[in-house]
Amino acid sequence: MKVGQRTIRGHSGFDWKRWLFNLSKEEILGLDIGSSAVKLVQMHRTNGSYTVTAAAMVNIVDGTADKGEHKQINAIRAIRESVLASGTAIRLAVCGVSGPEVAVRYFKFPQMPPEEVEEAVTLEAGQICPFSIEDGAVDYRLTGSEKGGVSGVLVAATNRLIERKVQLAGGASLGCALMDIDGLALLNCLSECEKDGDGKAKAVLNIGGFYTTLAVMNEEGVPFVRDIAYAGSNIIRQIAAEHKVPAEIIVSVLTGSEKTRQLRLELGDNLSRACRKLIADVTDTLRYYATHEKSAAVEEIFVCGGFALVEGFVELLAEQLSEKVTLWNPFEKMRCEAGIECVELLQKSGPAMAVAAGLAMRSV
Repeated sequence: MKVGQRTIRGHSGFDWKRWLFNLSKEEILGLDIGSSAVKLVQMHRTNGSYTVTAAAMVNIVDGTADKGEHKQINAIRAIRESVLASGTAIRLAVCGVSGPEVAVRYFKFPQMPPEEVEEAVTLEAGQICPFSIEDGAVDYRLTGSEKGGVSGVLVAATNRLIERKVQLAGGASLGCALMDIDGLALLNCLSECEKDGDGKAKAVLNIGGFYTTLAVMNEEGVPFVRDIAYAGSNIIRQIAAEHKVPAEIIVSVLTGSEKTRQLRLELGDNLSRACRKLIADVTDTLRYYATHEKSAAVEEIFVCGGFALVEGFVELLAEQLSEKVTLWNPFEKMRCEAGIECVELLQKSGPAMAVAAGLAMRSV
């Protein structure tokens, strides 16, 4: 997807690693600008395997509480710090977007001439997008020409959302060469890291600060992406309200602060109650997927995102969901050539950096 303008284009074939926008191949950064932290990953591919050459994660000061200009300044500062911490000299990035201003949908049209597909996709996007496509960017990928029809996947995002990410990267002196969808980046990373060839549908559940992304790839490689408006910040606020303490204290407890370790023991039931809505939303979405996408049911969910690192959270999901649930660190199967500090970062916080890894795998 070209950034900063509306575009619509399509290609035959179905290579997710070259989704949306092709340039001459050059070094890039995967830059995940989240609500509370910036994650940066640089890697190169040799003989079908990825090696991490730089990585960093920097918290955004008051990222979930601040608003407006201060939030933007703090985000840019965190991006700059992540570039410095990583030691990279690359200044070209792939960024991602998610949330209610993003749409990913499968389509199937009656057989038609290739020159008519673009117009059909435009009309389809106008029907399914929760925003005016005149104020956004649209792209699509054909999955192939089936007997009696043409099928593919379209993506769309508002210009406002795209431009914000471009401005944040630009404020830190980084160029944004490609704008990706977080859910597709996660599936891209999953397909590279979990090559078991079993042909079964798999799901990635990324729990961020403001949104939870559930992305599924069916046995034929066709994606399904939904962003759920209930995530880590909602869970933290609910627990804080029950204990009648500031949210910052709950954050310190959930992240393992030594000063509040005793209070952690009291949060088990609170965490379970606060996660009920998230679990219900995930269950409903998977049920919808199995019913409407005409695909095999998901058997395994790979859980990642910053909130996935909270002690007991993945175990809670495993107890409540019928699918197999696994904490997913995509870097466990990659080499790292960026030094011991980077190795330790990826071992400790790898699940929180899955989107950045998927972005870094894009070819531009």
